[in-house]
Amino acid sequence: MDFQRVILVAALAVISYVLVLQWNEDYGQPAVEQQPVASSSAYGTNGSATELPAADSENGGADLPASTAGDTQPQQQLIRVNTDVLNLVIDRKGGDIIEVSLPKQKASLGSEQPFVLMEQTQNRTYVAQSGLVGANGPDASKAGRPLYNSSASTYRLAEGEQQLQVDLTLTDANGVQITKRFSFQQGSYTVGVSYIIDNQSEQPWQANLFGQIKRDRSSDPTSTTDMGMQSYLGAVFSTAEDNYIKIDFDDMDDEGFKQKSADGWVAFVQHYFISAWIPAKGVDYTYQTRKLNGNYIAGFISPSLDIAPGESKTVAADFYAGPKDQEQMAAADEDLKLTVDYGWLWWVASPLYMLLKWIHNVLGNWGLAIIGITVLVKAALFQLNAKAFKSMAKMRKFGPEMQRLKEMYGDDRQKMSQAMMQLYQKEKINPLGGCLPILAQMPIFIALYWVLMESVELRHAEFLYLADLSVKDPYFILPILMGASMFIQQMLNPTPPDPMQAKVMKLLPILFTFFFLWFPAGLTLYWVVNNVLSIAQQYVINKQIEGGEPADKKA
Repeated sequence: MDFQRVILVAALAVISYVLVLQWNEDYGQPAVEQQPVASSSAYGTNGSATELPAADSENGGADLPASTAGDTQPQQQLIRVNTDVLNLVIDRKGGDIIEVSLPKQKASLGSEQPFVLMEQTQNRTYVAQSGLVGANGPDASKAGRPLYNSSASTYRLAEGEQQLQVDLTLTDANGVQITKRFSFQQGSYTVGVSYIIDNQSEQPWQANLFGQIKRDRSSDPTSTTDMGMQSYLGAVFSTAEDNYIKIDFDDMDDEGFKQKSADGWVAFVQHYFISAWIPAKGVDYTYQTRKLNGNYIAGFISPSLDIAPGESKTVAADFYAGPKDQEQMAAADEDLKLTVDYGWLWWVASPLYMLLKWIHNVLGNWGLAIIGITVLVKAALFQLNAKAFKSMAKMRKFGPEMQRLKEMYGDDRQKMSQAMMQLYQKEKINPLGGCLPILAQMPIFIALYWVLMESVELRHAEFLYLADLSVKDPYFILPILMGASMFIQQMLNPTPPDPMQAKVMKLLPILFTFFFLWFPAGLTLYWVVNNVLSIAQQYVINKQIEGGEPADKKA
């Protein structure tokens, strides 16, 4: 009879596994990769309303008059710039960055198409705008955004070259020459954007520099978890008073954000990737958000830039567009790496990330690095875990005696409690000993969870049969192993005295297996390794306690 039951359970498990695989085949696979759509200028021949800030920050950033592109066709006014890590499309109308793709970050696993971070298409708006507004700013002209001149429509950072400059030039009605310069460095996701203003007119010239990111409310294309904690999607500001301020879409719907600060930056953040304006330090900028024409805008505006006749000045800001690579972001601005958001446990998570990266440098594989950091964390918590497991082993050993006392005293809870306390004192059992050490180490486990969740390095990282550690296990092998390891752990633990609690505990491995089906494989790998190490340690301790060895002997 028992043998027949085993056969039935095994058959049911196999059928369930096949059904889940088939469901994943039909409904759980990512959508077929769409062919990339070229970004186009927002300033066509029919005109399009601009969404630029007013130089007077107290004005609330009202729209400027609608602009037209005159006789210039949209695709003729686009400039394409290619470096080893960035592909950009710049609109000569205003000099905005209307597309950013990342050749070293592929659109999807197995694809040869670069990941498109920013674009301006019919389906999506996510662009970086910059310009000069104010009394003489060309972007404040009633004629609309200025049309810059360029010596070429395509620029490429050649192999072996360290830097590339792309100059857009303009001469305003008063004869003031303006050069908008984009500077690129090999291997860098930071683009320098500077305005060189040469005032050879007979009148003083005045304007304000602005930089802003405009985005619609489209979903995060790099979010990989269908269940569990989600990465933040929205705007982030850093100021001298607070180096990390989240302003999400709902906040911008309600009242937005506005603050002056000498140092800071503004960014739009999503899972794994970020775009950010970082103005030059030492000047009081106004940072603000707005919602206009269905788009969400986060940006900065500088104080007035005054240039006397015959004088030339340069005003600049950096623009970062790329992965949440902590080294790259720290090179652009030290606080920018805070966008890798570990929550309130950042003080635990940051050292864990550095340790994970060090292990990867040694082992050369992110899957092995996850196993390595799990082993090291487990080793660091060895004694704390040992105390918990010893307490549970004693509870397991004397479980029959506790059950006998419960049957002896029946409903007389007072006498049963006294007998239990005597047993605890005699055998040196701490009923809370198994809980407190585990609670003490929970912050480390949660912090490590966030480290694995936020590490862009895991995106498309291979390990054994897994082609991408940042998405779910396609064959659900790791979730099943995780559930099995939880079940084995329960067998090594004392059975809860309450029958209902015991039934709930038996269901937990099944429930957790279900939840982990959609978790990123890297996270599930961490839990499997952690459970296996816990089982090994707890098994040894159980044998020691049941064999009558001293309770304080090291496991």
